[in-house]
Amino acid sequence: MLWGLMTAQRNPLGLVEIKGGSSRPRRKKLIITSGQFQQICDRLDEPFRTMVVIAMCLGLRVSEILALKWSDFDFEEGTLMITRGTVHGRIGRVKTDYSEDEMPLHPDFAEILLSWQAKCPTSEEGWVLPNPNTGGVWHASVLQGDVLVPTGKGVGIERLGWHTFRHSYRSMLDACGAPVGVQQKLMRHAQVSTTMKYGNAYMTEKRKAHGAVVQMVLPSQREETRQPRRNSA
Repeated sequence: MLWGLMTAQRNPLGLVEIKGGSSRPRRKKLIITSGQFQQICDRLDEPFRTMVVIAMCLGLRVSEILALKWSDFDFEEGTLMITRGTVHGRIGRVKTDYSEDEMPLHPDFAEILLSWQAKCPTSEEGWVLPNPNTGGVWHASVLQGDVLVPTGKGVGIERLGWHTFRHSYRSMLDACGAPVGVQQKLMRHAQVSTTMKYGNAYMTEKRKAHGAVVQMVLPSQREETRQPRRNSA
């Protein structure tokens, strides 16, 4: 009887769960500018500098970056094939079928990679970024805590993480005017809707777009400022 009274007094809406709803405020996606990226690079030694250059220039997931082999690159054709990833030191296939794809290599970017290849420590598996202590792959969580976070704080960026570069990469694609379909392919997402969840617009792009709208809706204001006012006397 008591249980029946208690359940009768409960608000039935409290049992409804809204898909995608959350009481927690959504944290704004962190993106960095090219200037901030250069500041980060200036504070990093190798191989960490090359890691973040790859992250920023290709927008790869850190699991994919740490699992790269030199055999994945075709420097003559200017391409890179993404086929594998690493999680907690374990090597496996990439996240999804759409993640396995061929990526372009700009000549300037390829030159940086070739320069690193000339001094890269050798490893039995031919890793691009081998851990010199083990000869194997690095652990992303260790790198984030020991390298990225303190480096970010050193240049005034809180919460710098590996995904920051992926969000920033997508934001830069948007700022460059790359079609959404091309962005999707470069991000290697199955759906465009997933791509649209990444990144944010830079303030310079926001101002540019905002200014264009203002000029469209307030043309009379613009004309008035151009024409001298008539003397009413």
